[in-house]
Amino acid sequence: MSERPVHAVVLPAGPPLFDLVRRALHDDGPAIVPLDPDLPAPALRDVLAAVRPTHLVTAEGTRTVPDGVPAGAGTAVVITTSGSTGPPKGVELSAAALSAAAAASLRRLSAGPGERWLCCLPPSHVSGLQVLVRSLLAGSEPLIHPGFSPAAVAAAGADHVSLVPTQLRRLIDHGADLSRFRTVLLGGAAAPPGLLAAARRAGGRVVTTYGMSETCGGCVYDGVPLDGVEVAAGPGDGRIMIRGPVLFTGYRLRPDLTAAARPDGWFRTADLGVVAGGRLRVSGRADDVINTGGRKVTAGAVAGVLAGDPAVREAVVVGRPHPDWGEEVVAVVVPADPAAPPSLPGLRALVKAGLPAYAAPRALMVVDRLPLLPNGKPDIVQIRRDISRFASTAEVS
Repeated sequence: MSERPVHAVVLPAGPPLFDLVRRALHDDGPAIVPLDPDLPAPALRDVLAAVRPTHLVTAEGTRTVPDGVPAGAGTAVVITTSGSTGPPKGVELSAAALSAAAAASLRRLSAGPGERWLCCLPPSHVSGLQVLVRSLLAGSEPLIHPGFSPAAVAAAGADHVSLVPTQLRRLIDHGADLSRFRTVLLGGAAAPPGLLAAARRAGGRVVTTYGMSETCGGCVYDGVPLDGVEVAAGPGDGRIMIRGPVLFTGYRLRPDLTAAARPDGWFRTADLGVVAGGRLRVSGRADDVINTGGRKVTAGAVAGVLAGDPAVREAVVVGRPHPDWGEEVVAVVVPADPAAPPSLPGLRALVKAGLPAYAAPRALMVVDRLPLLPNGKPDIVQIRRDISRFASTAEVS
């Protein structure tokens, strides 16, 4: 079989979708593009235009899509990016790569056959999809929740669960006994040290992960690459480079992007980091670098420092245009206690104690909660819009 039909699947998480994933990995079904059924109509149109499936599967049935393009025989699943920094992209994943990533994960976690995984992340994102793939390899039926409910997750009875930091925080706030899970895989964003400490006090065996759609999800656990995965920091710019059997086949219908992202067999990520003693330390994203007064500030590094303040529950750092500096560093924080939010002078002093003075935020916006993408990550595009819309942000001269 040289080509394979591509079914864009707009179904909620549940057994029908799990069966389609099973068939896609076992080569007796079409390749699938799992999509969030709550996508707004304009966003759905953009995604379909980008990935050009041959069929569209909804609760009403399956219909042929005009001008759809089949995939190569090796493609099992196409994961779409959020499109927050441009048009959506389709990341083509083979059954071999997905299985290699899942098998390496199960080995690293000592997760045995029949142990059950809880899927409370959208299967339209690679983190949710991999929960289903791990279940297939473990020979168990996954517990699939249509969304995230702290009470439902706490009472699920699963052996393993995959979460993003916001979900873990809400689970702890609910008073969940995390010792019920053999493993809490935590990925999608950097985890504040205070959150990890709170999770462990609640009995959690937390394993932090680093990865992305192009690596079939997390491929580095607690800083150590999974078996068969190589990680390096690119010379000169410090871009994280990844090589191994977990890599994506390419960007659907975009050979130009594929060639640029995979020189010499390595995948060149958009993240910055350092590899020392066999461990990877991620410092931030290359596209999150703020140029202020000609000096470069890594937003993720500043956010990590802010998250260490006991008065800060969650923190995001972004750049905002400034007439003199080019950009200024803006901190957006959710306070631990709304009645006693952190102050800008206090946060500036905290950052200056560990980073150069120019990295200290020059503006602060305190919010009740951060806007999130469907995968639980902060919606940076919306945060930037909010910052540009409100002039009431506390500032320093």
